[in-house]
Amino acid sequence: MRISLQGRARKALLLGAAALFVVVYAGFALTEFLAAHFSEVATLPSLRRAVRLQPRNAEYQYRLGRYLSVVEPEPEEAAHAFRAAVALDSRQARYWFALAGAYQLLGNTAGQRDALEHAVAAEPTTPEVAWEAANFYLTQDDVDTALKHLRTVLTYDPYLPQSALPLCWRIRPDIDYLLREVVPPNASVDSTFLEFLLSKNETSAAGAVWAALVRLNQPLDRRYVFEYVRYLVANQQPDQARVVWEQAANLSNLSPYQPSAENLVVNGDFSLEILNGGFDWMYRESPDVSLALDPTQFHSGHDSLHLSFDSRGLEDAGIRQLVSVRPNTSYTVSSYYRAEDLQGAGGLRLVVQDLYTGKICFASEDLANSDFWKQVGGSFTANPETRLVVLRIQRQPAGSPIKGRLWIDNVRLAPVRGQGGSN
Repeated sequence: MRISLQGRARKALLLGAAALFVVVYAGFALTEFLAAHFSEVATLPSLRRAVRLQPRNAEYQYRLGRYLSVVEPEPEEAAHAFRAAVALDSRQARYWFALAGAYQLLGNTAGQRDALEHAVAAEPTTPEVAWEAANFYLTQDDVDTALKHLRTVLTYDPYLPQSALPLCWRIRPDIDYLLREVVPPNASVDSTFLEFLLSKNETSAAGAVWAALVRLNQPLDRRYVFEYVRYLVANQQPDQARVVWEQAANLSNLSPYQPSAENLVVNGDFSLEILNGGFDWMYRESPDVSLALDPTQFHSGHDSLHLSFDSRGLEDAGIRQLVSVRPNTSYTVSSYYRAEDLQGAGGLRLVVQDLYTGKICFASEDLANSDFWKQVGGSFTANPETRLVVLRIQRQPAGSPIKGRLWIDNVRLAPVRGQGGSN
């Protein structure tokens, strides 16, 4: 349709309509601009102006409510502003969350509960919302509902488990219930739970969490394995420590570090990285002894362990390994060594010792200076109570000065043939 603009009246009418549109649009734009400006100024008069200019803007209502909650506490007015915000936009959990806080200040428990339920419904997987809901239900002695929200926290937040798990254990120290209903099947969460339980000496519960980790069959950081093995050894549970080490073979890429029927010593030829934990070699850093893998000197394989001594008083070389053994079983033990410029009364010797009683099961001859690879060894029978021994290099006499260099390779400990396989 073509509009004729021939007459002046028609032209004036069209121009007037256009001008009115421009004025109205400019008014709306100015209102929006002024409201946005006032909403950014953190004063009560400015925030009230923003709400008056744009009463249907949920965010402006929320900002006014926050000011009335925090800066100039007026809980009733704050609740009114938050109610306006959730009425305009019910999908924002933070609006409901703020309303719940205002109701808490007013002592309106029913209103607080309702607002928190709406917040959870708006954002059911947000850990912060779930955490606040859990704490509210705890104040109401509703433990089951609190734990339900704590499961959300544990599932969706990688950092809060360190706070949430102790809370779960405090309010319901029932490991079977927690693993079934609260703790999600996740290796990261379970390993954090294991670490917490060990710190509380909850041996039985820690064992249940470890079993859950094994069932999950997810990759597990080695440090948790080392910590659990160390705990079990310290609590005189060497058999369980050995089982844990075996189960961790696939979980923590420890298959190369497992003992065998031919040699119960792990990494006896020093061909692998020294882990300093579990049933691999463990060492103690000391200014008296430096330890390193030496690829230039070895009896077989590719490396040997090089120890350099410069000490005024030494008990042992600072490196050792735990070996699980069977009571009343005979074993052979051997090693190759080289030594240069060893000085000091007595010498060093390879020792197998009951970890718990301290009784020496085997002690080699002194590792005297030798410019070629020399073998030392012998045999021993484990006592009826012996289940875990420590293999170490002992200074004899203990505490006396020593200097020089020593290389160790091909360390071996195995049951005498015909007495069974690996432990």
